[in-house]
Amino acid sequence: MLRVVVDPEVPAEVANLMRRNGPLLSRFHNGWDPEAGTGIPGAVMGFFGATTALALGTVIAVGGAAYPLLFLMLVELFVLMVVYFARKPLPADSIERVLLRHSRRWKGRFLVLEDFDHPSRELLGRVQRAIDRILRSRINAMGLLDSVRNSVMLPAEEWEIARLLAKLSALRARHRDLARSGRTPEVVAAMEPLERALAASEAAVVARVEALERYARHVEEAERALASQHQLEALRSHLPEYEQLLAEAGAGRLMAPEIGYLAQDADRLQQALRDSVRSAHEAFRYLDG
Repeated sequence: MLRVVVDPEVPAEVANLMRRNGPLLSRFHNGWDPEAGTGIPGAVMGFFGATTALALGTVIAVGGAAYPLLFLMLVELFVLMVVYFARKPLPADSIERVLLRHSRRWKGRFLVLEDFDHPSRELLGRVQRAIDRILRSRINAMGLLDSVRNSVMLPAEEWEIARLLAKLSALRARHRDLARSGRTPEVVAAMEPLERALAASEAAVVARVEALERYARHVEEAERALASQHQLEALRSHLPEYEQLLAEAGAGRLMAPEIGYLAQDADRLQQALRDSVRSAHEAFRYLDG
């Protein structure tokens, strides 16, 4: 599920509120206004008023059998109450109205699912998954990466890519609308360079997405090296017990070389971890550039 993308310049408290309430922002995007209208619509009042008058007239005309009609009137009253409370304005401090005020104030500084077409949604999903893998990694939390720059640069990169994807989505939709209205040879010739411009722009955005994913892969390689290193260190801590057992069993000369390889493996893994972290830093610099 894609999360709302927010300009890093938006205050963190507001940005987090928006990310937690994507479906509400989508409803606003589609035209819903929690502050719109009060009371019961005139058409509804007219319908139920006419029905009530008809029911009363029927009671008077037949001079009895009022209970079924009274029940009908009670049902109408219940429906009127439901309609009224459904349209009653929400409290000023409700999440809907608070979020609506923020969405109006920061209009254009956040993007919701409806701002993207299907290809753009797929690319944005790749961006968000890569960023999550990086920021949630242990090596980032341990400071083996530049965690401070990650926390600043990666949200900025997410916003910039999302902003470009939203523009691409809008232009592609407009382009399709123009194409559906008829394509004479002259129009086809005029649209070809525009289509190439769209394709080139998309390719440039895809390259940015792939650079981010490369960074995430380097981080994952370093994560695996770190996990393996911890396992080997745990094994090395128990080496004296194994060596003692071998000595007592008289098999020390047979197994000593193999156990010695464990220390060499640990050294190689330490180097692999350093290499993985260095590769991640290099990918970060490429991404930052």
